[in-house]
Amino acid sequence: MSREIVVFIAASLDGFIAKENDDLQWLEETEGEGDNGYSDMYQSIDTVIMGKRTYDYIVEHIEPFPYTDKKCYVFTTTQTEKNEHVEFVQEDIVTFTKQLKAQQGAKIWMVGGASILDAFLQEQLIDEWIITITPHLLGSGIPLFKYPRPFEELKLLETKRYGQMVQMHYQVKKEA
Repeated sequence: MSREIVVFIAASLDGFIAKENDDLQWLEETEGEGDNGYSDMYQSIDTVIMGKRTYDYIVEHIEPFPYTDKKCYVFTTTQTEKNEHVEFVQEDIVTFTKQLKAQQGAKIWMVGGASILDAFLQEQLIDEWIITITPHLLGSGIPLFKYPRPFEELKLLETKRYGQMVQMHYQVKKEA
């Protein structure tokens, strides 16, 4: 059985995950409720994957490093060593992830960013979407989805309201 990849992410109503300059202050100031479902998702995973820009943002803005109890991979073209929290990966994103999905373990959280998300969409590697929509129209920024992308059919599992945010949980319908 293949491990599942889950995307747990917030986006503005017009589909942006960050402003042009990677600014997330609009998101941090949004009135949510509790942890907006983060703990439940986090307990279901044992592995975290992300791009180098996302990693750099986390290291710069969150202390201590938030994923110390999970295996964490960072895709990069510039860094090769390992540190106490993450393993930097310079391999092909898709090939590496397919191998990771074939290993034993719990779900894998694809934290970000947009380039990795697009590569996963093109190869249909994502199994679950947990998207929290915030009450913002950013007008521009880093889009959640790049175009073109393949068609995928989703099954709505659940919707929840967290203060001013609405979370939608989808499962990707796989062909039998």
